[in-house]
Amino acid sequence: MKQASSISVTCLYVLLLSLCLSACNSCQAQKEQAVSDGYSSKVPHSDGTGKVYLGREIAGIMGAGGGRWLERNSRQEEENVTLAIENMELSTQSVVADIGAGTGYYTFRIAPKVPAGEVYAVDVQDAFISALNEQKKELGLSNVEVVKGGSQSPNLPDASIDLAIMVDVYHELEYPQEMLQAIHKALRPDGKLLLLEYRAEDTSIPIKELHKMSVSQVNKELDANGFQLYRQEDFLPIQHFLIYEKAVE
Repeated sequence: MKQASSISVTCLYVLLLSLCLSACNSCQAQKEQAVSDGYSSKVPHSDGTGKVYLGREIAGIMGAGGGRWLERNSRQEEENVTLAIENMELSTQSVVADIGAGTGYYTFRIAPKVPAGEVYAVDVQDAFISALNEQKKELGLSNVEVVKGGSQSPNLPDASIDLAIMVDVYHELEYPQEMLQAIHKALRPDGKLLLLEYRAEDTSIPIKELHKMSVSQVNKELDANGFQLYRQEDFLPIQHFLIYEKAVE
């Protein structure tokens, strides 16, 4: 009986050891998957999500309550939106996607510049979708199409866009890798992606830390998803003006 008991204990030990090793292997596999995807996690910053992409904590998304801030009277003076639009290399037939359009501050200023083209106003928040549709109707702009985007895709047709823009939006994307890859598919072969982001390199800019980005970090993330820097300008008061094209395969 004593020998049988000893064998039973040994079997139990082996079983527990096997389960522990299996759990460790599973954890390691999950960890390796997270690293390969570029995502990891940390204790959230007060303005962050705790989700980290290629070393950068993703910022919390601005809710529809921030609509008034987007439409503030001082925005043109602070950001020179007119100059930004003038430098987008638009033609009258350009098809533009304003991803994270919010209230449509950029959408409805770009639309008259592309009378024979189209502007997709893309957002994930229902309140902004409603506001965009109301403004489109009020302005009578037939070349604006409001699109409900997802967290991983702007839900646009493949090879349909000449220019995709994200204005102070990219740093808040919940799934930047997946979104960039979806945008890559939506762009035409010679299509471009424009990012406007508050300059992290300038500590005097009164914007919260996680809502600013450095050129080096943006380049790192875009390079990892099939883009290369096409044009960089510093003419805006507080934002980077960064245009990317599809990388040569």
